[in-house]
Amino acid sequence: MSSQSNGMAGAQHSSANSPGKPRTQEIELTARFSEQMAQLCMCSDFSDVTFLVENQRIPAHRVILAARSGYFRALLYGGLSETKQDEITLYIQLEAFKCLLKYIYSGSMSLSQMKEEHILDTLGLANQYGFADLEMAISEYLREVLSLNNVCAILDAARLFALNGLTSVCHSFMDRNATDILQHETFRNLSLDSLNSLLSRDTFFAREVEIFQAVYDWCRCNADNVHNVDDVVRKVRFSLMSLEELLSIVRPSGILDPDRLLDAIAEKVSSKQLPYRGALWPEENVATPKFNSRTIHGDLRSALLDGDTISYDMEKGYTRHTISENGDSNGIIVELGKLFIINHIKVLLWDRDTRSYSYYVEVSVNQRNWERIVDHTKYYCRSWQFLYFPAQAVRYIRLVGTHNTVNKAFHVVALDAMFTCSTTPVVEGILDPAYNVATVEKSATVMEGVSRTRNVLLNGDVKNYDWDSGYTCHQIGSGVILIQLGQPYWIRSLRLLLWDCDSRSYSFYIEVSPNMKDWEVVVDKQSERLKSWQHFTFLPKVVVYIRIVGTHNTANEMFHCVHFECPSQDPDYLRSGRDSSIELHVNEGSKLQLPVCPVIQDVSID
Repeated sequence: MSSQSNGMAGAQHSSANSPGKPRTQEIELTARFSEQMAQLCMCSDFSDVTFLVENQRIPAHRVILAARSGYFRALLYGGLSETKQDEITLYIQLEAFKCLLKYIYSGSMSLSQMKEEHILDTLGLANQYGFADLEMAISEYLREVLSLNNVCAILDAARLFALNGLTSVCHSFMDRNATDILQHETFRNLSLDSLNSLLSRDTFFAREVEIFQAVYDWCRCNADNVHNVDDVVRKVRFSLMSLEELLSIVRPSGILDPDRLLDAIAEKVSSKQLPYRGALWPEENVATPKFNSRTIHGDLRSALLDGDTISYDMEKGYTRHTISENGDSNGIIVELGKLFIINHIKVLLWDRDTRSYSYYVEVSVNQRNWERIVDHTKYYCRSWQFLYFPAQAVRYIRLVGTHNTVNKAFHVVALDAMFTCSTTPVVEGILDPAYNVATVEKSATVMEGVSRTRNVLLNGDVKNYDWDSGYTCHQIGSGVILIQLGQPYWIRSLRLLLWDCDSRSYSFYIEVSPNMKDWEVVVDKQSERLKSWQHFTFLPKVVVYIRIVGTHNTANEMFHCVHFECPSQDPDYLRSGRDSSIELHVNEGSKLQLPVCPVIQDVSID
């Protein structure tokens, strides 16, 4: 006994004083605990409540259910009538309830081993009984397994349980596969609510006659369950159908009374703004051969959509048209592969020298009715053009050059068209940015001014400058620093960094112009002595050119500027917000019913 005690004591002492070993260790037996708890699921051992589901009795344990769910806590211990009952009847799906019980007892669920209808029923129970984590996990799984076979059922479940994220994913999938969805047998099983939500979407893009035929088929299959099919039928956009389709397909169906048929024909014939649908591919350039888009008018057409924005020179790599004196040129026309919903066009104007262009952009769905979405005929523009406008369905894009500062040709190297969630406000047709547009990336350039490196004033480097480099300058009294922005912008603030490697100070003024003819002084500091960072605000103006003119330097006869930006990115200014007292008419947003930022997920359509 004594020997054993001494040995035990020695072992304890050795363990306690062994270097590098903790005095205590965590015991992790979660897996074993979960396994043992799972053995109690639907087991009569220690059971104190029985659920009657579809005539089958299922034993359970009140304390476990109450610990895992607020719903069951209220049901079993909250003073309801069920609190005193040993047998409780539930009017739910049996298989889904069994799956839920297994999750309650074990904390796990193998969705890949379950039938899809049971998964949807279990999703409903998770929603009903307040299992938020399980509801989210099932929703994520359903996003991954979306297909033509199940998307209609999943959409119904998502809308029923108000799962907005899952609903958005289903809608986006159905948008991209609209034609296949309309022809799929499960389309007939869509609920009335889901069907109405789908037909209301401008992005649910298919031939309208195909939509009508699918809706007509749905109405026949659901005649016993839907009292008034008129609410569904009016979601069909009959004015988008051809006269032949209206007369040979819609009229014989009898689903549309003669007056409404005549109204649809009248709208089609007389209206210039029909309620078009369009395909939606957010953040993807649809003006490419991948989407069957092509250039149908202009010289050297093949270059415009080839994606090459590097290998162009004086002889090749661009599409062009001759600028007409009377403005009647057809310009350059791009035909998209089909109607797409877009709100952003990027254009690369030929920029291998200092030339600038004036132009306008129009869009159309049929080449008969054109809408001018950009008008830069009064401004000089260069290099990349970043154009935004209200989202709309577009099939044709027309670019028409009206001026070239060098010759009579309009040269375009590349064109992108897309729907983007990252838009810039447009005020009276001109962009009103909050970000700095005086950068090379936004096509700005320094036209006048002396520096060792061209455009060093716009490179964003505000640290690496010294006596010899990192700044732009001009001789006081005989020069200026002139900056050209890539395109016209509404500007109401600017900021610059004066060279400050010693104690010198400067005086200067700043002018802006939309056209190099009409100049307006927005900053006048000729009577002051200023150093380092300077931030200025003024009434908003359309600006293309900025001229900085130094009038005094306390050290010598040169004016030195390290960095320039507009609008100002001064942190205090950005935090305070821009001057809200300046009212401008901002162009209306999308003409279409679009989500703020559509969710598109690549999923199988098998």
